[in-house]
Amino acid sequence: MYSERVLSGMRPTGSLHLGHYHGALKNWVKLQSEHECFFFVADWHALTTSYDDPSIIAKSTWDMVIDWLAAGVDPSQATLFIQSRVPEHAELHLLLSMITPLSWLERVPTYKDQIEKLSHKDLGTYGFLGYPLMQSADILIYRAMFVPVGEDQIPHIEITREIARRYNHIYGREPGFEEKAEAAVKKMGSKKARLYDELRTRYLQDGDEEALESARALLADTQNLSIGDRERLFGYLENKGKVILVEPQALLTEASRMPGLDGQKMSKSYGNGIFLREDPAAVTKKVRGMPTDPARVRRTDPGSPDKCPVWQLHQVYTDRDTHDWVQSGCRSAGIGCLECKQPVIDGILAEQQPMFERAQQYLDDPTLVKSIVADGCERARAIAQETMRDVREAMGLGYA
Repeated sequence: MYSERVLSGMRPTGSLHLGHYHGALKNWVKLQSEHECFFFVADWHALTTSYDDPSIIAKSTWDMVIDWLAAGVDPSQATLFIQSRVPEHAELHLLLSMITPLSWLERVPTYKDQIEKLSHKDLGTYGFLGYPLMQSADILIYRAMFVPVGEDQIPHIEITREIARRYNHIYGREPGFEEKAEAAVKKMGSKKARLYDELRTRYLQDGDEEALESARALLADTQNLSIGDRERLFGYLENKGKVILVEPQALLTEASRMPGLDGQKMSKSYGNGIFLREDPAAVTKKVRGMPTDPARVRRTDPGSPDKCPVWQLHQVYTDRDTHDWVQSGCRSAGIGCLECKQPVIDGILAEQQPMFERAQQYLDDPTLVKSIVADGCERARAIAQETMRDVREAMGLGYA
């Protein structure tokens, strides 16, 4: 049922690091067992800032998908696909651009932020200005209810909700809407129809938000309604028109606690990352070479874990007993920095081991990955085409 769908995507940046795992992929693995999940490679989005060097996109895409699979994303539970293989994304983006005020795009916080951060690039393009609208099309075309995001991405969900609301307001008032909605209520069966009417009345007369949520849940559980009737009844609940595009909700994810090797946020651009499938010897070398508390010049000098990037990694990879050992040993100079780093190394290697094992079959036979993505693209496109039929019809482009 589309009301329970989750959608998320990533730009193809190649091999992923542990910050991606703790910030997104770990959550994807959890969500796939709870919801109908769609995870996509945002390759068109990659062109908004890297249009001058598209040569890396294809290889980066396959490397990234293998990392998703290595992290535990399961193609039997989630749909994995590539954005550009579902051209309906572009069609919806175009049609939504007809009704989206320019000022809505210019006020998106990340627009000005990225313009400043990437001042060395020529980003005075329509594609860059319009990428939040493309993001909205990515979500709305699957009628996804939930989008897992960090706090910094909430404005993108808000603009998506506004665009869906504006679209439904302009195009959702079909002729005879009330009569069609009332006929749809009767199809629910007398008991459910009576409950729907009671909940709708409580919401419209008293503003009872719990009644609204209960009515939505009732619609989601009613199996004998067509998609069109279900959309009418979602709109009828609030005295709106037919809900053609669903307003998504932000599924707020915990900020990643994964620091980089220098204590800053782990990022490719900082060169401070450890990759999901990095060679164990390279991981060991990187962690052993991490900077520590500057006060510990000699082995016998006491230090403070709070001033050491290694301590941040302990908070991710080791248990409370080890934390106590570090706090006591560092402050008393009872342990050396290399001793302190070893449990972190052990924790990272233990986390990576199953990733290597899951990835191996795809490295041995790359056609497996392409087959998974091809199947995912086919499933995603079938849903996208269904949405676009409704969108075109509402905008007078059905030509039936």
